[in-house]
Amino acid sequence: MSARAQRTQQDDSLPADLAQLALLDPASLQRRWRRVFGRSAPEHLSGALMQRVLAYRLQADHFGDLSPTTIRLLDRLRPDSSAETIPLPAQPGTKPGTLLVREWKGELHRVLVLEAGFARKGATYDSLSRIAHAITGTRWNGPRFFGLRERPSPAQRIAPR
Repeated sequence: MSARAQRTQQDDSLPADLAQLALLDPASLQRRWRRVFGRSAPEHLSGALMQRVLAYRLQADHFGDLSPTTIRLLDRLRPDSSAETIPLPAQPGTKPGTLLVREWKGELHRVLVLEAGFARKGATYDSLSRIAHAITGTRWNGPRFFGLRERPSPAQRIAPR
């Protein structure tokens, strides 16, 4: 088989491999994990997360993994890293004194950004996600709930859902 034909066959197999991951039951995901990583998946990993990690690995093997520069940058962001840490950029609208407003089920909710945390209805919270949970009763990404972060497009996601 020519190199070109082999590349075309590999290119065609990736979408099928990714689609097949979504069909695997937990035991099959565990077997696939052991085959790919050479060890069992951590016990706390859900099936959905195992699918995403396996999908990333398939794509990285196919298209190439992160560059050494990107890996070094990510290593510097780790809290336990001994290297110099890089501060994360501030999210828009999170300067102290900013008032965040969100309507939920016909009610306006106002949140004041503080130096260390957020204030809502006389209570202080350490994260916007906790406030979003208090408002909705379900788990939300707080910055996304308050419109500070846009929902990623399907093209930006690394694995199909």
